[in-house]
Amino acid sequence: MKLDRRILDILVCPVTKGKLLEVGDELWSKQAGLAFPINDGIPVMLETDARALTEDEIESLKKR
Repeated sequence: MKLDRRILDILVCPVTKGKLLEVGDELWSKQAGLAFPINDGIPVMLETDARALTEDEIESLKKR
């Protein structure tokens, strides 16, 4: 389920205040190296619920 573009334009990373990229069911923060989950269409923007991006995921962001 894709987030509405307007919501994605408003949301920022709670750690860096930078832009987020929707990847599958997560919002990725390139600057923080974190992935925030989207549960039932609702972004969970808590740093404690985020997971660290893997090296491969970080590399894939460099190509975007």
